Amino acid sequence: MRLLHIDSSILAANSASRQLTKNIVAEWQASHPGTQVDYLDLATDAPSHLSHESLGFRLPPEPKELTEGQRRENALSEALVTQFLAADVIVIGAPMYNFSVPSQLKAWIDRIAQAGRTFTYTEMGPKGLAGGKTVIVASTRGGVYSTTDGGRAMEHQESYLLTVLGFVGITDVRFVRAEGLAMGAAPKAAALAAAELEIKALTGVAANQTVAALAA
Repeated sequence: MRLLHIDSSILAANSASRQLTKNIVAEWQASHPGTQVDYLDLATDAPSHLSHESLGFRLPPEPKELTEGQRRENALSEALVTQFLAADVIVIGAPMYNFSVPSQLKAWIDRIAQAGRTFTYTEMGPKGLAGGKTVIVASTRGGVYSTTDGGRAMEHQESYLLTVLGFVGITDVRFVRAEGLAMGAAPKAAALAAAELEIKALTGVAANQTVAALAA
């Protein structure tokens, strides 16, 4: 089994999402010995945002000529999508920045959302090509957004990830949420403690069911 571990927080050792993804991966490895882990730190090694050159992978097959920049960007996009497709399990640290995900994480998503590789268009509409994976998202938030209609309407973090992952065919998306982290020491401690319990639940029995499905 191959696991892709992705962090995107810019807060380094002070990051709650990094703490949670680290623990998710450790619990998964403890429950599934032999899991091979690849790691991406998008805060320190993010792909560039889409540009004319980085749209090279969207050009028609065998274009007559590519610039040096397009060849370089194509190679990066190919490496990222190949790594993504090779993973059985993906653990994503996704803190909320201004009601959505970090731009570094969005830049990675833009590279792996490739027509013909992770999705395709059909007469019936778009079809995901990257199904059969499990994604566990460590979702961290300074405020509380999950308990009211107004809060849920404001968040474009978990809702965005559910949409884009579903678009590429991934339906097994699990969230470990810690919110209210900026509302004082006691709420932060309670939120992180609850998240740790959720990690054990999502990487234990439910995770073993995923392994059985992958092996079937």
